[in-house]
Amino acid sequence: MAETIFSKIIDRKIPARIEYEDDRCLAFHDVAPQAPTHVLVIPKQPIPSLADLEPADEALVGHLVLVATQLAAKLGLGDGYRLVVNCGRDGGQSVDHLHVHLLGGRQLRWPPG
Repeated sequence: MAETIFSKIIDRKIPARIEYEDDRCLAFHDVAPQAPTHVLVIPKQPIPSLADLEPADEALVGHLVLVATQLAAKLGLGDGYRLVVNCGRDGGQSVDHLHVHLLGGRQLRWPPG
């Protein structure tokens, strides 16, 4: 997989406001937030998108979601939040590295856009 902005953040080549890190993932605040709280949770393993997931990735994807929910609690999003995963250009994915958006801190509308 080609180097992306996210792999550069993982490798500390680009600074980020990191909220959480463990051996499988990294979570950091989005530089162009779409809500008062906008954190990206990314796997350290380079997976381009949801479309590229393999059965062996099941535990990792579950871990990303669990980390996002724990961050939601830590960041005071008790009134609600949204997890979003964009897939492909038409799905709004702009970085070819799987990532979960944690959005909250305001009333989120439906449909999202």
